[in-house]
Amino acid sequence: MKAIVHTKYGPPDELQLKEVQKPVPKENEVLIKIQATTVTTTDCNARNFTFVPKSFMFFARLVFGFKKPKINILGIDLAGEIEAVGKDVKLFKKGDQVFGSPGTKFGAHAEYVCVPEDGALAIKPASISWEEAAAISLAGNTALFFIRDLAKIQTGQKILIHGASGAIGTYAVQLAKYYGAEVTGVCSATNAEMVKSLGADKVIDYTKEDFTKTDERYDFVFDVVGKTTFLQCKGILKQKGIYLENNLELKDILIMMWRSLVGGKKIKGGVSIESAENLNFFIELIESGKLKPVIDRTFPLEKTAEAFRYVELGHKKGNVIIINQSINCNF
Repeated sequence: MKAIVHTKYGPPDELQLKEVQKPVPKENEVLIKIQATTVTTTDCNARNFTFVPKSFMFFARLVFGFKKPKINILGIDLAGEIEAVGKDVKLFKKGDQVFGSPGTKFGAHAEYVCVPEDGALAIKPASISWEEAAAISLAGNTALFFIRDLAKIQTGQKILIHGASGAIGTYAVQLAKYYGAEVTGVCSATNAEMVKSLGADKVIDYTKEDFTKTDERYDFVFDVVGKTTFLQCKGILKQKGIYLENNLELKDILIMMWRSLVGGKKIKGGVSIESAENLNFFIELIESGKLKPVIDRTFPLEKTAEAFRYVELGHKKGNVIIINQSINCNF
């Protein structure tokens, strides 16, 4: 099969389209022919630690490899059709159209990948395109973790979302509105109308206004992109407000522990866990018209390096999709 192979750290051009061995499903796995996948900031971190906070660089290299990558095929979202199933698989069958994630083993930047049947995998409805389905898992689950599980946001509460036009941010805006919050999105003027169309009540252009100096007070400030700190945003939080941080530094963890002891304004963060249950929840929201995946642009598999280059500029709107199509290349 064809795959984008990652063998060394460096610029995106290090990624190479190669012929590799097609995987064989284990007893509890399904083999998926991938129709669409994504390039996420998580992929960028695994590729070259692009968005990894400095204080976590050692731990990132411990996970992904110090001198050379441990993971040679990236891609953490997928949508495709099951081509084969292991002998113990009960939940899926050959021909099922599915979407989800191969998890921390990655592997979706390829024509095929194997995923455990009890992993983050769900049936894709015919009403949702391959591209839309591929865009759900990582970004959607991350936003859901912060909005529903950490914030436990309720009707009438106010939330400011910094990075509202990105993959996680576009889901966070819609989920916060679904749970009844008043949403202020922070993004560039270029993306303001798009963020408003997702349900944001107000939009702040960060290039013209310092939102940390506003007179408004919020129950939650969700910094999706890691461009602020708790101390910078503390003044715009209500007395028991919570600062939600997607890119925690070690100092943030220390502050989190301290604030949990002294009370008042807090900082929360963590890592989401994808699940089939969450994926099916997203399908319900999408089919009822309460949520939609936002897609910036698509690239064919052979131009995955170009997709990484675009994502690593840090200005994408929603999700960047890789389409698996017939590729005419000389190997």
